[in-house]
Amino acid sequence: MTLSEEATDRLADVVELQPTKNAELQERWGMESGSEVHQYLENELGDYYFRDDNSLIRATSEAADLVDVEPGIESDPEDEGPPSKIRVPELQSQIVSVLAGPDEESESVVSVLHKLRDEFDVDPEAEDVRSGLQSLRRKDVVEVVYRTVPTFRLAVDREDLEVAVSD
Repeated sequence: MTLSEEATDRLADVVELQPTKNAELQERWGMESGSEVHQYLENELGDYYFRDDNSLIRATSEAADLVDVEPGIESDPEDEGPPSKIRVPELQSQIVSVLAGPDEESESVVSVLHKLRDEFDVDPEAEDVRSGLQSLRRKDVVEVVYRTVPTFRLAVDREDLEVAVSD
């Protein structure tokens, strides 16, 4: 199956963002709804993606070979634990650098937002921070601790994780 230039670019997004959800691809692709994303995946990229046990979208190994993009996560095949390397947008990279470590008390989205403002002189929306934390959670590098509100901390030691910023 030969892919159009648009389909190849979107397949590269799937490879880079995996594991991902319709909403994340919807935002990246500028689509109106998650169902529009689903239709596109089925009609154009059906041979190159699958949904894992948690219904997250992942690229097939053939897809990764077709596009010249580093996968969003890399893990040691011998290890069942969290990945050793992730490629994420800049905000998520910044979140990893300020978020509480695995042995520290988890923190709220607002706490992370304040740390980002202090450390990087940026002013993201709280919803963007929440979305970034959830994306990192899907990559198994952040865990959620439910208290009065959901709180977050790294699931892996910072020094055991290589973080690269994607375009």
